[in-house]
Amino acid sequence: MRNRLALVAATSLALALAACSSDVKDGGDDPASGAAAPEGPWSFTDGSGEVVELDDAPTRIIAHSAEAAALMSYGIKPVGIYGDESVATDPNLQGLDLTGIEILGEEWGVIDVKLASTLSPDLIVADWWPAEKAHSGMEEGVKAESKKIADLAPVVGATQGGSILNLAEGYEELARSLGADVENSQGAEDKAAFEKAREEFSEVVEGKDLTALAVSPATDLLYAANPEYAPELLDFEKWGLDVVEPDAPDAGFPYWENLSWENADKYQPDVLLLDSRTFDEALKTAKSQPTWNSIRAAKAGQVVEWPAFWLHTYGHYATALGKLTADLSDLDDTIGD
Repeated sequence: MRNRLALVAATSLALALAACSSDVKDGGDDPASGAAAPEGPWSFTDGSGEVVELDDAPTRIIAHSAEAAALMSYGIKPVGIYGDESVATDPNLQGLDLTGIEILGEEWGVIDVKLASTLSPDLIVADWWPAEKAHSGMEEGVKAESKKIADLAPVVGATQGGSILNLAEGYEELARSLGADVENSQGAEDKAAFEKAREEFSEVVEGKDLTALAVSPATDLLYAANPEYAPELLDFEKWGLDVVEPDAPDAGFPYWENLSWENADKYQPDVLLLDSRTFDEALKTAKSQPTWNSIRAAKAGQVVEWPAFWLHTYGHYATALGKLTADLSDLDDTIGD
């Protein structure tokens, strides 16, 4: 996670921070969840493989922003949220009612643990990143004080990698274990919309012969994404899109192959995918490089948004997939190699 976010900052893609916090700081006894917590012992298998067991189901949850959005789609409301950017710009939190939720951090690697401790949490919910062997907010590069959030309560989360559906299904399972009425939730409606969007995506890409390369431009390098570590790209491959797999990912951090701008044309796809969270700034950075147009897809304007590293809910996935399907539908599939 550290390098992915540092990359955004390095390319001037960091988003403006805005303060947003509630007036509720007292831990109290009221559960955060809108669901009725089940009685008796509770257990959940974390993405790391560890089984977390508690005497009672947790009700006071602190969650990383994306994971919070997933739980909230099933009616589970956390007492606190920490994120990697301002809640005003975090795509996971748009349109959600954050009233009564304490905002504990709006910058990667910075969590107000002292404030978090006043909430008396009994569970921390954060993705497990297998390449980094850490949960979101506890990776290498995070401030030592911020990592102490893990001392407040057990940490559980779904595993990043493989498929966005692993995340969506993982948090559906977690919500169910916490007492959510999953079948009658917003998440269930979103799941139906997602299934329809997936069918439409497959129909479009199977009718074409498109190749796609996901990239993130920086002033010094062009980063080519390795689908093995980008679950949404793996999904797109499974559903019919030919995603280019870089042949020389960085050995120390295999999420990317680091291309010099002189070597920007190493791969020639039909379409380039750019991070949707920072698309305008990323494209501006890319266009400032004289070799950007040596990539034929760039010269042809076949550059579309890539919902990179943030999707966790069926609802967000349905929306992002619908937009990508529309963007791909009219593209020329004879531009790349």
